[in-house]
Order: sequence, then C-alpha cells, then structure tokens
Amino acid sequence: MGNDMVSKGRVTIREVAERAGVSTATASRALSGNHPVPAATRARVLRAARDLDYVANAHARALVGGGRKMAAVVVRQVTSPFYAQVAEGVEAEAADRGWLCVVGATGGDAQREMEFVQLMREEGARLVILVGGVVEDDAYRERVAHYAHALDSSGARLVLCGRPAPDPEIPALVVEFDNEAGARAVTAHLLSAGHRGIVFLGGLPGNTALDARVAGYRAALAEHGLPPEAAHVVDCGLGRAAGHRAMTELLKRTREFTAVFAGDDMVAAGALRAIADSGLSVPGDISVVGYNDIPLAEDFNPPLTTVRTPAEELGRAAVRIALRDPEHAAGAHHLLGTHIVVRDSVGAPPPGRAL
Repeated sequence: MGNDMVSKGRVTIREVAERAGVSTATASRALSGNHPVPAATRARVLRAARDLDYVANAHARALVGGGRKMAAVVVRQVTSPFYAQVAEGVEAEAADRGWLCVVGATGGDAQREMEFVQLMREEGARLVILVGGVVEDDAYRERVAHYAHALDSSGARLVLCGRPAPDPEIPALVVEFDNEAGARAVTAHLLSAGHRGIVFLGGLPGNTALDARVAGYRAALAEHGLPPEAAHVVDCGLGRAAGHRAMTELLKRTREFTAVFAGDDMVAAGALRAIADSGLSVPGDISVVGYNDIPLAEDFNPPLTTVRTPAEELGRAAVRIALRDPEHAAGAHHLLGTHIVVRDSVGAPPPGRAL
C-alpha cells in the first residue's frame, strides 16, 4: 500500500529518543515545539518519529492538558447536499460538546483520503468519520483496516458513516441507514400507484449505498409479482448532470416506462429537467421519485416524493455513539431508519400505459 500506517503496537517516545540518540526529555521538547531545541536535534528527532511512525497518544495528551478535542469528517465532496448535511450533524454534535470539527474533501481519491486520515491522526483528532457509500473492493478493505488499527493505536476512533465495515473484527464503529428498506418502500409506492414500467436511474455498480438501493428496488418488484426482467437499471452514477444526460438518452430510446426511481434527489433534479425539456409532464406523463430528501426537494417542480434519510442525525449519531461508550463502540453497528415523504411527483400512469 505504499504508505503503511499501521505500527506493530504503539511506539513510545522513549523508542523515538533512543533512535535519535537523545534523552526522552529532549525528544519530548523537540516534538512539542514549545521549548527551544537546536535545529539539528529537532530534525533528528522528527526524522526518528517519522521512521517509527510515532504519533503522540491523544488520550495521554489530554491527561496533561494538551489534547485538542477534535472530530474530523471526511467526505467525497462538500457541494453534495447529503454530505454537507452529515458534516453539519457532526459539527453540531461536536460543538454541543465544546469540540472542534474539521472537514476534509477527497474527490473520491483513495490516496487523498489516506493522507487526510494520517494528518488527522498526527494532529490528534479523537474521531475520524468517513462518510458515504464506497466500492467495497480488496483495496478498500485493506485501507480501512489500516485506518482503524492506526487510529486505535494512537488513542483515536474510526467511524464509518453510511458505509459498512469490511470486517466486524476491526476497531471501527459503523453508523448507517437502511438503504435497501427505503428503496423497497418507495418502489412499492410507485407500484401501488399502478406503475409497472419503473426505471432505476443512477446505478453505480459496486458502490455499497447504490447497490443496496437497487437491491431494494428489485425486491419490491419481485414482491409485487413482476419477473426479474421487469427491472431496468441505468448505471449513470449520481449528480444532476448525470441524471439529465441519462434521462435525455432514455427518452430518445424508449417510452416503455411510466415511472423513474432516481438514485438520489440530484439525479431526480436532472431527470425532471430532461422530462420538461422533452415536452412531457410530471406526474402526468411520467412519475419520478428520489432518495435523501435534500432541503431543495420540496422546491422542485413538482415537489419531489422521496426517501427521507436522516443525514444530519447520521452525523450527530456518529459522534454521540462513539463518545458515549468508547470502549465498546469498536465493532458496533447502528442502523437508522428511513421513511417516504409523499409530495406531488407521483400520479397514476397515463390511461392505457400501466405497463
């Protein structure tokens, strides 16, 4: 992995001092930066600390009054309403406790994520919260195991928020919501309105959150007696632009559907625009549902029926549960519920089109 963050147990300052050839007191002064130490000595100590992957124990620092009470939340992008709401929940809960909150964005880049986690470890963050669905491949499993053990060895806690732990044995807390149940419920809502030709727009194969929504969609179709081939999943990914592009293409290709289940509300926003641009109406011609219930969903045209995910509560719970029982939080799994918010974007299929 290039940057092995896991030490074989916690490295002590005494080991750093021995490697640098200085006293423990001198090593401590050099690392704290609060006392005058010759530049060459400081450089030698810092190099030894880096070589040994030494990180001062945040809990030990706190006992002597030097610890910062800091939580870090790491998201793919800060412009996504869902990620922003989770981060706000973390910040609000941290603020309620007199803690600081740091937000980092990775753009989905695994290397940037790794560097941010390591930086937060070095800076003494007590909690590092990774947010959002991921592609759960071997590289991800290895990376998260590294994070969890490295943070644990320096007295910190890893929280996986909206994504599963690849191994229940690693010292990480999982707080997520039930993606599959929400998708099953909102698909059933469309089926109850009379729709049979329902497209899932916004698949992202391998992504844990989207795969669970697709699974819920397929399960609802099966529960209503539809054959597996009735499912039509468009793997266009997330975001308004992706939704607009995929919906435009779909309308050019076929009209063998009467409803769209968008993978999230931003995909739904793009789909609504594409449907309007083609001269069709929602819900008169096509019904549309989304996922997440972002704040703007009720201002869409028409207001969007969607699945309310407890985004801010997810962030708050990540902090609250991790701090409530830190000794037993590792390996714990907390699942928050979802519910449908019914607005105006779903109607009966047009006459003769209940496919």
